[in-house]
Amino acid sequence: MKFLDLARVTIRSGAGGNGCTSFRREKYVEFGGPNGGDGGRGGDVWAEAVEGLNTLIDFRYQQHFFAKNGRAGQGSQRTGADGDDITLRVPAGTEILAEDGETLIADLTEAGQRVLLAKGGNGGWGNLRFKTATNQAPRKANPGQEGVEREIWLRLKLIADVGLLGLPNAGKSTFLAATSNARPKIADYPFTTLVPNLGVVGVDGAEFVVADIPGLIEGASEGRGLGDTFLGHVERCAVLLHLVDGAALDPLADYHTIIGELEVYGGALAEKPRTTVINKTDAIPDDHLEELVEALRQEAGGPVHAMSGVTGDGVTGVLRALRREIRKGRKAEAPEGEEEGPWEP
Repeated sequence: MKFLDLARVTIRSGAGGNGCTSFRREKYVEFGGPNGGDGGRGGDVWAEAVEGLNTLIDFRYQQHFFAKNGRAGQGSQRTGADGDDITLRVPAGTEILAEDGETLIADLTEAGQRVLLAKGGNGGWGNLRFKTATNQAPRKANPGQEGVEREIWLRLKLIADVGLLGLPNAGKSTFLAATSNARPKIADYPFTTLVPNLGVVGVDGAEFVVADIPGLIEGASEGRGLGDTFLGHVERCAVLLHLVDGAALDPLADYHTIIGELEVYGGALAEKPRTTVINKTDAIPDDHLEELVEALRQEAGGPVHAMSGVTGDGVTGVLRALRREIRKGRKAEAPEGEEEGPWEP
């Protein structure tokens, strides 16, 4: 399935049906009077987050969504049928933005959430509604109310517990493949990851979701490489896993490159909890690894882990550290007195 995280669509709610102008005409009924029915209501346009989707690719092939119009009223006091609603099925984590691409209309973060995007028009009144003591044969009826048409943007931000960050070829995809059933593309050239990948990782009986995004390079905020477009997919993560290639020419410079791009991106991303890991320890001499860990610890201002995604050495320790950070974040977000659930050992 192809990945698409941004789509522009046109929606339109249904117009209401016209009211009917009609009079009762029956043999032996001298004063039939008006009996025109009301028009039916136009259909609404809804958006609903559903399970089983992680891309907006369906909206590449269909960009127009129009609800049905209400039917006109009829004689004998018959009300027109209401128009059918239409629902846009989107993945959980989809933001719905106005036509300007900035104004947030709704943020559907959980499956089952629904939001009304455009309300259908009301049906017009038939002439029966206008009958009064002084106007017993009204010959007027209201037209149905017009529907609402608008352009909206759908922007997907994947929902994951951990977001992988690093330069191209830092070993992010190798780590995801080694710890989950995900099968991202792995090769010895940069930018093998072109779209985000999700994997479910387990450690000590607990599971959490890890998102791998395309690697960043210096100047990504200015559009270099694949840019920083995919950083939006790690905005919802509880913790960021920053992988540093220990076999690179200057790992410290690589570390500062990623931190600099996070700061330029802005928002709360640079303030999120980060777990820093030196990867590819199988290609680093032990004495040099100790020096590198200590130097990076001073730069990061916190613990630094070391692992090899290829051999698996140190991977379990990294997963446990991530689990602790996720549990810490969930404790902070949980209402007072609420149980922790499956994260407690």
